[in-house]
Amino acid sequence: MNRRILVAALLGGCGLWSATAFAQTAWKPSERVNYIIGVAAGGTVDLYARGIKDTLDSLKLANGQTILVENKVGAGGAIAMQFLKGQAGNAHYLGTFHTGAIAGAVTGLIKADPREFPPVAMMVEETSLVAVRADSPLKDGMDLVAALKADPTRLRIAVAPAMGQNTHLAIAKPLSVAGVAIDKLTMAPFRSSGESVTALIGGHVDVVSATAPVILPQVQAGKLRILASAAPEPGTGALAGVKTWRQLGVEADYVSYNGVTLPPGANVDQIRFWEDALRKVSQDKNWIAMVEKSGNKPIFRGYVDSHRYLQSEWNATSQLVKQLNLGAGK
Repeated sequence: MNRRILVAALLGGCGLWSATAFAQTAWKPSERVNYIIGVAAGGTVDLYARGIKDTLDSLKLANGQTILVENKVGAGGAIAMQFLKGQAGNAHYLGTFHTGAIAGAVTGLIKADPREFPPVAMMVEETSLVAVRADSPLKDGMDLVAALKADPTRLRIAVAPAMGQNTHLAIAKPLSVAGVAIDKLTMAPFRSSGESVTALIGGHVDVVSATAPVILPQVQAGKLRILASAAPEPGTGALAGVKTWRQLGVEADYVSYNGVTLPPGANVDQIRFWEDALRKVSQDKNWIAMVEKSGNKPIFRGYVDSHRYLQSEWNATSQLVKQLNLGAGK
C-alpha cells in the first residue's frame, strides 16, 4: 500500500476506533512471531527489542503466539532489513526501527532504505554520550575538543554498528561545531555499542560514542568517565551531573529514537494491531522502569507520528551529512 494512502487511512481512523474496536481488529497473529534485530547482542537496540518482546509476552499481547528473537547481524543492519524485505506483507515479522538506520542509509553506508518499512511505533528517546576510561587525562568534552584540534588523528573513537550511523553523527556534529576537522578523525566501527564499550575498557580505543544504557553501568562500576551528553537539555537521575555539549559552550545536540517496524507491504489492520499492542507495552510499569534505569526516556509515538518523524529525520540528516561532509551526503 502506498505510504501516503496508509497514513491517510490511519489518520482517518484516529478518532473513530475505540479501544474495543482496536481489540477486534481483523488481523491478529496466527503463527509464531519473529522479531528480527539488525545488530549484535549487548547494545541498546538489542536491549530494548528484547524488553519489548518480554513485555509483549508478559502482557499476553501476541494472541497466544510465541515470539522468537533473532539477531541478523551485518552490513550495519542492512542484512536484517533485506531479510525483512523478503517477508513483505507478513506482519508475523517485526523489525527494529532506529534513527541509526536513517543516518546509515542517508550516508550510503547501509545499502537499504528504512523508508520502505512501516514504523509502527517509537518507544524510546535515547541520550548519546561520549565516554573515556576512568584513568584518561580527558576530564570533559572541551578537553576532547582541545586534543582533537591539536591532532584529529590522535585518538581512536569507537562507534557502532557502523560508520555514518547515529553514534557517529552524535559525536561528529558537536565536534564539527566546536571546530574539529572531523574528516580526519580516526573512527573505529564495532558491531554493537556493547562491543565498542568493551574495546574502550580493554584499551583498544580511546573514546566511545554510545547511548546511555551501555555506558552508565561501566561508569557506576568506576571504569568509565562521561565527557559530554548530546541531549538538548540536562539529564536527570543517573545523568543529572553530566554536562551537555550546550552547557560546555558547543551549540549542538543529537537525539535518536528506538522502536518497531514491519516488513514492506504491511496493511492498515496489521499496523493497527501492533500499534495497539506496543501502546500497551509503553504503559507497562516494568518496561518504563527498565528504560528509565538505562538512562533513556520511555515514550510512545504511533505509526502516523513515527512515519512523519522518519520523513523529517531523513531530510534533516541529509542536510547534516552534507554539512559534516560524510558519505553520500557530500
